[in-house]
Amino acid sequence: MSGAFDLIIRNARGADGAPLAVAVRDGRIAAMGAAVAGHGPEYDARGLTLGAGLHDHHLHLLATAARMESVDLADCQSVDAVIAKLRTAAGEPGTRVRAIGYDERVAGLPDRVLLDDWLPDRPLRVQDRTGGYWLLNSLGLAELGEAPFPACVEPGADGRPNGRIWRGDAWLRERIGGAPPSLAALGAKLAEWGVTGVTDAGASNGAAEAALLAGAMPQRLVMMGTEALPAGDGYVLGPVKLLLDENDLPPVEAVAGRIAAARALGRNVAAHCVTLGELVFYLEALAVAGGARRGDRIEHGGMIAASLIGDIAAAGLTVVTQPNFIHDRGDRYRAQMDGDALDDLYRLGSLTRSGVSVLGGSDAPYGDANPWVALRAATDRRTRGGDVIGGGEAIGRAEALARYQVPLLVGGPADLMLYDWPEDASALGTVALTVVGGQILSQQ
Repeated sequence: MSGAFDLIIRNARGADGAPLAVAVRDGRIAAMGAAVAGHGPEYDARGLTLGAGLHDHHLHLLATAARMESVDLADCQSVDAVIAKLRTAAGEPGTRVRAIGYDERVAGLPDRVLLDDWLPDRPLRVQDRTGGYWLLNSLGLAELGEAPFPACVEPGADGRPNGRIWRGDAWLRERIGGAPPSLAALGAKLAEWGVTGVTDAGASNGAAEAALLAGAMPQRLVMMGTEALPAGDGYVLGPVKLLLDENDLPPVEAVAGRIAAARALGRNVAAHCVTLGELVFYLEALAVAGGARRGDRIEHGGMIAASLIGDIAAAGLTVVTQPNFIHDRGDRYRAQMDGDALDDLYRLGSLTRSGVSVLGGSDAPYGDANPWVALRAATDRRTRGGDVIGGGEAIGRAEALARYQVPLLVGGPADLMLYDWPEDASALGTVALTVVGGQILSQQ
């Protein structure tokens, strides 16, 4: 096909190294090959690799955007370091301080009394590294108003809230209020990394969250959430998200009931399965509900025993994993886990070789949002300290990219990136151009 195009990318190469050019019209790939005939605005790729844009299949957009506006404690390994960072970042007395990435190895899960010592004159809200706990000082608790409080608010010996709130994000947003974080900076940063699509994995997503997220970023959006999450403009409706916690699992029949409700809505289900116990429970709930359906998802697959891989493949389940955790948290895993269990962590190669559909995500803000960190870890399985975990789970570069990309096809959406991923095993990829629906989002 030739003629007038909205954009022509010339002098690129495909992932196989062969010359490649792509022409775009009306947001779709209109022509593709070693060369394309026609005219229109042109972009000289200068020999860079042209491929589909990356899709992060599991992240939390509002929390990630909020992280960009928060005090990051991830590098603080002592109480003194935490206190120094909180007090340095704090504004005028009385202004809120929101911190994230706190490591419980520093001082356990502090209560309001200890947090008052750390920051006495400002309302303080600290999220632990897992994202499960919010930890509030007395001024932070005062902003929550009067009792009664829901079960997520942990009481102290005196019956008053002790400052620890477990899985209470939605309730906290409702109680504390305030403007939601801006998603513009996050959208721009993701575009710089070649991300053209995202799947928000919020278990509590409903109409209110859809109103905040739809159209707020230039990337294509898929939303998981509750059964009440409606279809709408600006996003694709994803699976019903089941948030499982091994320490507080509901009756299996209750989860099977939610799966049946999702089926009635024509939706798949996706379950948070970080631990082996959560995974086994989910598989049982699916069986009680009548079996898995293609498109049902295992989120994380943090621990997958080799004996379960065949069952997962036979059920047609998709595993959405986070190779970046091998890099980000691998040294912690090595220090805290038995060596035999390390091979079960965030499996990749063994799943793909067994025919399991595997997608990649970051779990940002709890993992690094840069997809190239995950792509590198998928190929080398190295921790931040340089050790290898589950070397047999490593996959090649083309396989790794396929966890985040779809094939380029004439007639398909013009969601593209021009990139360079040096052969140096330690290198991250860099992106020169990101295009969504034929529109240039980022040029480097």
